[in-house]
Amino acid sequence: MQSVNVTELKKHFPKYLAAAAKGKEILITSHGIVIARILPPADSKKEAITALKKLCKHCKIGDVVSPIDEDWDAEK
Repeated sequence: MQSVNVTELKKHFPKYLAAAAKGKEILITSHGIVIARILPPADSKKEAITALKKLCKHCKIGDVVSPIDEDWDAEK
């Protein structure tokens, strides 16, 4: 994780945006105090897969391919 003060960020903004685009998290400071973060873009596909894996631990998926016009009995 990289840290940069506001003045430096203003001078080289494109450089820090490029670093974030490559996956780096950048902390922005003012007088030594963190005031903001620039984060890399989220990988929505990876996040979705992770969320589904967590759900699979707590759920059981049944028959989702049968035609819906068939009678269904929840007691089976």
